[in-house]
Amino acid sequence: MATVLATPGVYIEEKSAFGSSVVPVATAIPAFIGYTQKATRGTKSLINVPTKITSFAEFEQFFGGAPKTRFKLDETGTLEALPSTRYLLHSSMRFYFANGGGDCYIVSVGDYTKGIKAKDLNDDATESGLPTLLKYLEPTLLVIPDAVLLSTTECYQLQQAMLMHCGHAMRNRFAVIDVIGGDQKRTNDDEDVINKFRFGIGTAHLQWGAAYYPYVKTTVVSSSEIDFTNVDNPDGLIEYLSAAVNSDLESGRINAARADAIKAEIGKISSAKTADEITSLQSTLKTISPRLNGILSDMSELLNVLPPSAGMAGIYAMVDNSVNVAKAPANISLGSVIAPAVQITNDDQEELNLPLNGKAVNAIRSFVGKGVLVWGARTLDGNSADWRYISVRRTMTYLEQSIKFAAEAFVFEPNNGTTWSTMKATVNNFLVNQWQSGLLAGQNPDDAFSVEVGLGTTMTPNDVLDGVLRMSIKVAITRPAEFIVITFEQQQQKS
Repeated sequence: MATVLATPGVYIEEKSAFGSSVVPVATAIPAFIGYTQKATRGTKSLINVPTKITSFAEFEQFFGGAPKTRFKLDETGTLEALPSTRYLLHSSMRFYFANGGGDCYIVSVGDYTKGIKAKDLNDDATESGLPTLLKYLEPTLLVIPDAVLLSTTECYQLQQAMLMHCGHAMRNRFAVIDVIGGDQKRTNDDEDVINKFRFGIGTAHLQWGAAYYPYVKTTVVSSSEIDFTNVDNPDGLIEYLSAAVNSDLESGRINAARADAIKAEIGKISSAKTADEITSLQSTLKTISPRLNGILSDMSELLNVLPPSAGMAGIYAMVDNSVNVAKAPANISLGSVIAPAVQITNDDQEELNLPLNGKAVNAIRSFVGKGVLVWGARTLDGNSADWRYISVRRTMTYLEQSIKFAAEAFVFEPNNGTTWSTMKATVNNFLVNQWQSGLLAGQNPDDAFSVEVGLGTTMTPNDVLDGVLRMSIKVAITRPAEFIVITFEQQQQKS
């Protein structure tokens, strides 16, 4: 209503020249769930509190350092990580930032003292792990690297819960999933890791997640972080190293005095306790015992084999920030990766990409002269023409969420032509910008999208009486060129 003019004078009335606009939502803000050394900000506990960080340094400030993974050494020199000491989140965060990752959320569900439990990672009763993210709208990706350390059944249950969370509870985020046992080669039988994964992942909400195989051999864990105290049975280590000395003595490579001196140093392993003693002794042992160097190298190699989900989350973020969300996160080199844990050929990938049940698993492959590349861009819903591709699903989510938040400004506005035209103009302007940036396909905006709203078009008189405003938006989203076919034929000589 206009101001009542009661006193003579000059009055100024300002009118808005521009309509409201749609603010694009963020598209690559992962939420990581897992175990950390600590979880504190000052005196405040961050256990099961989703916390936003911007760098790996900030991660270590709030959540501490790496776990001390311990290994059992047998008489043959074979190492096996003790499950109760193996945690993946710290290394995965290094992997994420090494591949272009930026802002993200961390949900710490506990420390390194009690082992990994499925209820820590997802429990509605105690609101532990996954349920804590229900109140946070900003995260758009969901990653749980520690899921593959659970039992097979528990892992699949958790991964199904991830898809349910993304596709049913929130509908604004996408799950990046690892194949449990992804460091093993395929056997194409009932125990095949991919066949078991496809059976275990279920059939619900497949469009809201993507899986990657195999694991990758990384360089994120430095050899300087590992010493002989990572071996859980020091007596076994002493015995193993002493056997190598005896072998050298028998072969004549060293004399008895030299053998006794080396064994004396090896014997100090069980008594070295302080950091200085361990550092000094390890420096000596690495010089006199090549066998120890082999053990340290083997431990480093085992710790550097990681599931790819965290690195893929970094690639999603890098692609979104450097290009846009419509660019498929594929044909991109993985940083800090030496090689895939399993080598895949074209024939191997054929069934991964186009299975009869449609549950596509994206391959990570090594190419001569190119490095290790992500060679797949499909969701788990590979048989769906609508939601086959990761970029299509995530682009649609981006458009939906951006327009949804803009439309909230019109709630309780009059359901009439003025509101309809304002909303239509707002959405039109936003979609034109998206078309210009390459998210939508078409030679012109009319080919790229359409927006309809109005009585007799999208609403009935009863809708208006019920307070329902309906808007219909159709968009032509760009799809990746997954298969490029080039035809060659001969032509006659012309000159």
